Amino acid sequence: MEAKLIKTEEDYAQALDRLEVIFDAKIGSKEGDELEVLGLLIYKYETEHFPINLPDPVEAIKFRMEQLNFTQNDLADVLGQKSRASEILNRKRKLSLEIIRKLHEKLNIPTDVLIQVYLYKHISNYY
Repeated sequence: MEAKLIKTEEDYAQALDRLEVIFDAKIGSKEGDELEVLGLLIYKYETEHFPINLPDPVEAIKFRMEQLNFTQNDLADVLGQKSRASEILNRKRKLSLEIIRKLHEKLNIPTDVLIQVYLYKHISNYY
């Protein structure tokens, strides 16, 4: 096994080809160890060259609601008020720390997704 850093697209392609060959290697075997190291090197290369941005907080809430078959009323039960659920889903209210905690605890949405800055429609009481 010759482990080397993946620095180029050609190195990356070769690493993927080798990974495919040894994919079913047994844990603890020589090829199994190579598979582990190769997986780490590929992961490092991919996170540096193909970063995936976190989703928009409101879209993440909507997606999680869909996964759980939640209605807006279900979300209101989590947040404590029907109007609050509506305001958040319609981007008329920012997520407070208390709301972030509830969404994380009850819907299991990662806090790093929920704390991001996002666009919302600020409604002013001043006309």
